[in-house]
Amino acid sequence: MKRYRTKYPGVFYREGTRIGGKGTEKIFYVVYNKEGKAHEEKAGRQYADDMTPARAAGIRAELIEGKRLPRAKIRAKKKVKVWTINDLWDSYKETHPNNKGLALEDNKFKKNIRDRIGKKKPGDLSPLDVDRLRLKLQKAGKKTTAVRVLELLRRTINYGVNRNLVPPLPFKIVLPRLNNQVTEDLTPEQMTKLLTTLEKDEDQLCANLMRLAIFTGMRRGELFKLKWKDIDTERGFIRITDPKGGPDQTIPLNDAARTVFDAIPKRSRNPYVFPGKKQGSHLNDMRKSITRIKKDAGLPKGFRPLHGLRHVFASMLASSGEVDLYTLQKLLTHKGPAMTQRYAHLRDETLKRASEVAGNIIAKATEKKINTILT
Repeated sequence: MKRYRTKYPGVFYREGTRIGGKGTEKIFYVVYNKEGKAHEEKAGRQYADDMTPARAAGIRAELIEGKRLPRAKIRAKKKVKVWTINDLWDSYKETHPNNKGLALEDNKFKKNIRDRIGKKKPGDLSPLDVDRLRLKLQKAGKKTTAVRVLELLRRTINYGVNRNLVPPLPFKIVLPRLNNQVTEDLTPEQMTKLLTTLEKDEDQLCANLMRLAIFTGMRRGELFKLKWKDIDTERGFIRITDPKGGPDQTIPLNDAARTVFDAIPKRSRNPYVFPGKKQGSHLNDMRKSITRIKKDAGLPKGFRPLHGLRHVFASMLASSGEVDLYTLQKLLTHKGPAMTQRYAHLRDETLKRASEVAGNIIAKATEKKINTILT
């Protein structure tokens, strides 16, 4: 397009089609040098922006003096998204589609965060906002929920911070401490009834899942994600990938678990031991069958079938007196000894009983010797 000069230095115009009407209008531009570089900037349109050569000259002066940003920078600045807590959580969901607990976490977010503080930018969040959220849940008797919700809030904001979407909070979100560590166990009678129920249940894939939880102590998610290639039958090991976010681990493949694996049919072209309906996917839930088995076996109401069976595995080993806590820690793939310490009392009780046996033996031997001397 042809340039037409004006009487103002560095101001020219081109003729273009008028916006919203017939005919043409002048489109004014300015040229200027700044920091050793030549720049050309659109100032505005004759009718649409009520632009004149004089106004364009004023814009040129402001650009040179740094009082006005170029249009490109203004557009870039407008495109910068202002992230709210809700926005961060929605983005988190999109980038973590395989999170097994995402549906439950999203429900927790909707109930406790979205309409209360979710519309705020993380930078506008105050310690008082967090305290109010915590106290509301704690006063309602939802102490565990309070911890889970604050952890979810902290993780959502950290997601934005780690991706440079929002600045870090000027304060820490401190999670309340809970004293609700539960160690679930079953009596020998309950275990016998459960094993009998597993033999009779119609869903043997679910039954095998529960058997493996008993015989290996593996976590629910580890069992669902287990692939056939992770089972080394020759060397007798099971490879656990990404155990609770930690490095890959291996645990021994005992004979009981080996028998269970031998009984599970392999599905062609699916690498998972517990395959899902879609090709190449794995199961994420067997709630219906697990609930039925729990009911038929008469397990305690508060017993969590899969996680509880992991506790049963650990409790049996700890109470046997034949497995030290360090070995138990490795079998359970705990990152440190703190989690394994919950089973220490079972080991101590076994040691105490063993000590009592030793004491009785010594007492009897001593009594016999005294009787020999007296006679």
